Amino acid sequence: MRTVLEIQRVLAPDVVDVLKKRYTILRHLRHAGAVGRRTLAAALGMSERVLRAETEFLKSQGLVDIETSGMRVSDAGISLLADMEPMMKEWFGLAELEDRLAAAFGLRQVVVVPGDADRDPLAKRELGKAGAAELTRAAAAMERADNEPLVVAITGGSTIVEVADHLSASQGLKGALFVPARGGLGERVELQSGTIASTMAKRTGGGYRLMHVPDDVGEEAIATLMSEPHIREVADIVRRARIAVHGIGEAYEMARRRRVDAETIQKLRTGGAVAESFGYYYNRAGEVVHRMPTVGLRLEDIQRMETVIAVAGGGSKAEAIAAVLKNGQEDVLITDEAAAMAMLQFSSLDAST
Repeated sequence: MRTVLEIQRVLAPDVVDVLKKRYTILRHLRHAGAVGRRTLAAALGMSERVLRAETEFLKSQGLVDIETSGMRVSDAGISLLADMEPMMKEWFGLAELEDRLAAAFGLRQVVVVPGDADRDPLAKRELGKAGAAELTRAAAAMERADNEPLVVAITGGSTIVEVADHLSASQGLKGALFVPARGGLGERVELQSGTIASTMAKRTGGGYRLMHVPDDVGEEAIATLMSEPHIREVADIVRRARIAVHGIGEAYEMARRRRVDAETIQKLRTGGAVAESFGYYYNRAGEVVHRMPTVGLRLEDIQRMETVIAVAGGGSKAEAIAAVLKNGQEDVLITDEAAAMAMLQFSSLDAST
């Protein structure tokens, strides 16, 4: 028997389109705060005339407030959005994408948010929101010994910053200890894992430890650093992490950020590297083709963890995300619609070869 949703799609597709349009407007307003009509129209790719008609309707329903400073979603609109979100996964076809990705890559759970983080800042914020929710759920489900903090390892990057920004005090993360998964990359301090770990601790009421070492040194330097008692102590804590939250990067972009030498770049090209995560470079088949030295997490540490959460989106990253997932360390994926659809294409192409 067909569901109500399937019947509506056949008999009243225009109703589906209107609902999706109005939901998208409310969702953008929730994240943007007060915003002008022209700015919002540009962000949505909608004409000002169409947007004016839609926002006037939403205002008449008490869902949008229009002020001199711009439009903003009302409290009633925020409440309606919360009620609509589970249903909208079906309307947008995201629930089906989640199921197909979980089956294709053997994942415990997949969360797909609308949009494309490459083009829409809202999609990246939604990735952060979903990542924060999943981290909170995973932590709450874990049993803990008395006086033993839950250690959570964090990588750097702009998407993981969004996860930190959406965390708040919760029973699940109370007393958690946040640690950087690796040393610093020498990039903007707000994108470094140590800064993100401290932000997460402050937002949740947890603690944090920092690893004051760079992540672009050689094996000999790593051995010297590990002889320092403080660094060895923090490294031991990092390797006891039960949860990891990490981003996924494109191989050559991460090689540039890590300032790797020309010889290593050639090794990556020879190996067909397309992705990087935790300092490991993967080819399209998910095989490790190069490893950066580190005092932080190693692959064997990640394999022992109870929950590994990857948070990454954008259509341009689909191949990189798929490559890392094929290696099989991740339990949970938080991604966006554009990356999800492209990843399924890569999966079907690989299955046919």
